[in-house]
Amino acid sequence: MSSAAGTPPTGAGTPATDAGPAPRTPFSAEQRLLATGMVLSVMLVAFEVTAVITALPTITDELGGDSLYGVSLAIYTLANLAALVVAGEMSDKRGPAVPFVVCVLTLVIGLVVAAAAPAMIWIVVGRALQGAGTGGFSPIAYMLVKRAFPHDRQPMMYAYLSAGWVLPSLFAPALSGWVTDEFGWPWVFLGLVPFALAVGVLAVRPMLRYGPVPFDRVGSRIPAALAAAVGVGALVTGLQFANPYAAVGTSIAGIAVAVPAIRRLFPPGVHAARRGLPAIIACRVLATATFLGADSFIPLAADRIHGASPTVQGFVIIGAALTWTLGQWVRAHRPPTDQARAVQVGFAVMLLGLGLVAPVLWSGWPLIAVFLAWAVGGLGMGLLYNPATVAAMSYAVDGREGEVSSQVTLADAVGFSLMGGIGGATVAIADRTSWSLAGAVGTNLGIAALLAALGIVAARRVRPFA
Repeated sequence: MSSAAGTPPTGAGTPATDAGPAPRTPFSAEQRLLATGMVLSVMLVAFEVTAVITALPTITDELGGDSLYGVSLAIYTLANLAALVVAGEMSDKRGPAVPFVVCVLTLVIGLVVAAAAPAMIWIVVGRALQGAGTGGFSPIAYMLVKRAFPHDRQPMMYAYLSAGWVLPSLFAPALSGWVTDEFGWPWVFLGLVPFALAVGVLAVRPMLRYGPVPFDRVGSRIPAALAAAVGVGALVTGLQFANPYAAVGTSIAGIAVAVPAIRRLFPPGVHAARRGLPAIIACRVLATATFLGADSFIPLAADRIHGASPTVQGFVIIGAALTWTLGQWVRAHRPPTDQARAVQVGFAVMLLGLGLVAPVLWSGWPLIAVFLAWAVGGLGMGLLYNPATVAAMSYAVDGREGEVSSQVTLADAVGFSLMGGIGGATVAIADRTSWSLAGAVGTNLGIAALLAALGIVAARRVRPFA
């Protein structure tokens, strides 16, 4: 098969041997260029997410859009969920270059639409386009790691991709706040346009050699992806309703639509953590939901219980972002021989972090201790994330890399969306009733701990493709 049809460069896909430690396969110039473009695409998404979220309260104030604030957040996630499946399928059918260009252009259009928004509804439209654009980057990147890079360098490539979030997480909020204050919020969007175009130009050329691989395909998964987005959106929205009848009715309708669609998108047996790929996907859902159950609500506790400033609220979870990356680097440099055990250890460390961070619910507890405690949770996430990714992508046979990579990223999206909806519902109930915020956050931490415990059990069935 010619390289245009998808054959990796020399050394790509070569299995590791047990003959003892060997020098790592060097990257070619084209592989280095591709790796740079992929990491920059991750950094683009990270800057876009963190910068826009920082500016969104100001945008809402100026456009009088309080009622659409939550919608602008939810629509991004739901568009992201659908786009990652579309991009994965397009990558298998056409190669990664075409969907990547479509994603970049969609993102740029969304940024321009939001920058020119005269009313909040156009921010919502722009955010939908931005979510659709950025949603395709992850499955395309995972696919390219599998097809373009040597087997012994793939774990490190996954670590590089995750590391792309570190600098934006540290600096994008402050930079976005400064741009908003000095030049106005539209420039938060417009400032990302040159970055997006530059990433597109840099990354697309080395992608062109990886075309579609002949493979028997069974139908399109795109209708199921759209149904999943609608169903999850209805479920998450229903959980926020104050009217119990509307909440129950909308949530049940969302479940009725989402569950069959997600089962169509996932490999059979995910709900029972069947041995192999289904167990890996189940662990990814549990891991992302566990992490979000604490990471999204620790800053809220720092604000409402401890009276911390916005800067300190962000600071208490930065340690987890850094140790997540550290955990991935550890696994990349020392790949585990037993990936099931590695995933179990990651869940156990996250569970320890959740126990250590629980005192955030008491106002007298020092926030520096919260910072250190949740850094333990972030380390656990990093320790399991890389082995789970490597194990999942071992099932990505030629011609199905996009499908499997989209299943992995879909698992992350489902975990984040569901825990976000459940956690948001507990906070909303506390806001409307006499239930304390500490009780709501404590409930979320308890749910996260339960999910981590389930993850330890499910991880026993994690197996890479033999």
